[in-house]
Amino acid sequence: MTRLIPKMGIIGTVGVPAKYGGFETLAHHLVLNLSDKIDITVYNSTKHYPEEERVTHWNGAAIKYIPIGPNGLQSVLYDFVAMIHAAIYCDILLILGVSGCMFLPVIKLLFPYKKIIVNIDGIEWRRPKWNTFAKRFLLFSEKMAVKYANDIIADNAAIQKYAFERYGISSILIEYGADHNAKEEIKKSTIQKYSFLQKDYAFKVARIEPDNNLHLILDAFESEEQIELVIIGNWNHSEYGKALKEKYSSLKHFHLLDPIYDPSLLNQIRSNAKVYVHGHGAGGTNPSLVEAMYLGLPILCYEVIYNEITTEFKAIYFKDKEELRTLVQDLDSLNLNSVAKRLTEVAQRRYCWSVIAQKYAELAEGKVKQPRLVFDFELPLQLQEAIRYN
Repeated sequence: MTRLIPKMGIIGTVGVPAKYGGFETLAHHLVLNLSDKIDITVYNSTKHYPEEERVTHWNGAAIKYIPIGPNGLQSVLYDFVAMIHAAIYCDILLILGVSGCMFLPVIKLLFPYKKIIVNIDGIEWRRPKWNTFAKRFLLFSEKMAVKYANDIIADNAAIQKYAFERYGISSILIEYGADHNAKEEIKKSTIQKYSFLQKDYAFKVARIEPDNNLHLILDAFESEEQIELVIIGNWNHSEYGKALKEKYSSLKHFHLLDPIYDPSLLNQIRSNAKVYVHGHGAGGTNPSLVEAMYLGLPILCYEVIYNEITTEFKAIYFKDKEELRTLVQDLDSLNLNSVAKRLTEVAQRRYCWSVIAQKYAELAEGKVKQPRLVFDFELPLQLQEAIRYN
């Protein structure tokens, strides 16, 4: 008897091949690892894939284009259009993020037998960048995701516990992969372009948003001229980023670079840093953190439960700019090589795409049982407040 291959639509990303962020990288590697097991359709935005780059298929997956922007307010309509198409043509809807999940009651009403899987990401509605209306909307969408999805994915045990304590559900823990990155030697042409590569430097790559604590990191490094600071991000995307760049770009030991989408160039810069500084204070398992771990970098890490769980409490942590400044001053006494080895072992054991993709495949095929959750950590006060918030 011929085995029917399930059809799955991946919704909520800019598209594949990935050239944007964490969910895009996830979709990219699900296609690379699962196209022989699952008939995958990925929804791409024409706003990020000009006509000359558009293809109907990529590595075995069908690509459908939506002429709507995938970010901001437009993302709600973007996700809804993708959901309707996927509900008509696919058996399974894999929705990455909750912004479009306000429409799940409609999808379930019209297509009651479709399987819906939602990766709720971090607790998006708690991010400080959103105004009150946006927070209320995102919280409502999160509630709809939890109520109407067949399965909920959490990418971090802290998110699992939040979902369990707020909604009484057992979500499935599936993290991110990082083994698509490789340590690279610096090319002569790269050194000519970036002179800081010949010195000791700290490195960070991130979206320039308040909850990623760029202000804290820049302030901590401001007077520490013994080490260069290199940060790659979308500085011109927000008033927050523009203000930081204007304030700090004149410092000679600061290198505030715009986004770099060439993986080889990015890894040349990232691989050879003396230390990686991770300031993310919100979300779950952050892709840039696990990538830095896999590349064998010692990490100075903002002390929140998400980051501690991701690194298995084996990084070096700071709570504020004073603690970070002290760590920078004492870098040579921190045994960075030992820290890097511990984090590399964690990454190689937990953050491999073949393992991550197989978990998604088993979930799509109904082979994963709801786990009995037992947590051996306490959530921080801000998450306890989020659980109580109505």
